[in-house]
Amino acid sequence: MARADDRGQVTDAGARATGSPTTSPLPTTAADRRAGEQPAAAAEPWLTPGRLASLVAVLLTAYGTLMVIRALRGLLLMLLLALFLSFAMEPAVQHLARRGWRRGAATGAVFVAVLVVSAGIVAAMTPLVVDQVSGLIRSVPRSLDELDRLLSRLPFGIDLESSPELRAEFIRLSTEVGDQLRTFALGAAGNVVDIGATAFGLLARILAIALVTFYLVADGPRFRQTLARPLPPDRQREMLVIWELAVAKTGGYIYSRLVIAVVSAAAHALFLLLLGVPYPLPLGLWMGLMAAFVPVVGVYLGGLLLLVVAATQDPVSALWVLVFITVYQQFENYVLGPKVQAHTMDLHPAVALISVLVGGSLLGAVGALLALPAAAITKALLSTYVRRHELIDELATVHLPGEPAEAPGATAPTTEEQAPL
Repeated sequence: MARADDRGQVTDAGARATGSPTTSPLPTTAADRRAGEQPAAAAEPWLTPGRLASLVAVLLTAYGTLMVIRALRGLLLMLLLALFLSFAMEPAVQHLARRGWRRGAATGAVFVAVLVVSAGIVAAMTPLVVDQVSGLIRSVPRSLDELDRLLSRLPFGIDLESSPELRAEFIRLSTEVGDQLRTFALGAAGNVVDIGATAFGLLARILAIALVTFYLVADGPRFRQTLARPLPPDRQREMLVIWELAVAKTGGYIYSRLVIAVVSAAAHALFLLLLGVPYPLPLGLWMGLMAAFVPVVGVYLGGLLLLVVAATQDPVSALWVLVFITVYQQFENYVLGPKVQAHTMDLHPAVALISVLVGGSLLGAVGALLALPAAAITKALLSTYVRRHELIDELATVHLPGEPAEAPGATAPTTEEQAPL
């Protein structure tokens, strides 16, 4: 039988005696009743003063970081270039280290080899540059006579000798152009201090990049240890994998390009020697280096100089050089290049072109040079860490336009066997 006790709780004596649950207690005091009648507390606003201050601090920090990066853009670009050069030299240094060389001595030997090769290329190219510039200077006094002969061969037969007014006007224009050229030359000579300062600054940057690269290669293991110490063991393994991928792809890119450059230089130099074109070795080196290491436009820049030098000797030779360059590029693109780069850098041509354009837009010429190894490293990381799935049947087979969807001899699946799209 249910009854109310002196505290206002409804109980069941029989249920309590048997141990069954009792009814929930009801609030009896006035305070409890007022607490139960109060509405729920209002939700806290999202943009509190503390959160606003944190947002402003984040924005100011990001803006300051961007300003620092912009101010140090030149220095950061030098460090990035030194890092990529260290990646490129690391395989050669590791090869010598495995043969018993000390790491510092191995790094010095690789640097000396690079310096000797660079000095040899410059020494081979110097006679060509000096001869072309000297020829251009010698050809300037003869410009008036050559123009006179050219105009006399035209159908309307302009003869400067029989037209004193026209000849006087041409001489006046030539004198003005000459005066302007002399003024420019004198101005350039007057700014010799600025030119010297610019050359000294460029030399200082090159030496700084070489010094940083030497330290990065010579102390490579210690540098990796310093970067890995703040990381847990799992992250250290990931960093080591990424580092090794960067070294393999960058070194593979440099050495594959060197092989292609040597083959191209030898082939073009031999062909120019057979044609009797002057300076075959410098021109071959120029073509090989430009075509191998300058993305997209390197072939055109290298071939243009070959055509100009050959045309000064014989227009027929220039035509043969053009034919040889075209044929050799087909051989390099479809035979030599795929074999050399099969285990180093496998990039789709569209990806390579987009990478070069993006790198050039962001970092200029240095970015264009570093774009291909950076793209190869990115592709290797994506293939390592991005999970791939099996393709569905509709995507597993690619049909060309105009071809039947089914392979010859295959039967079309029934309606029950077809998977819903």
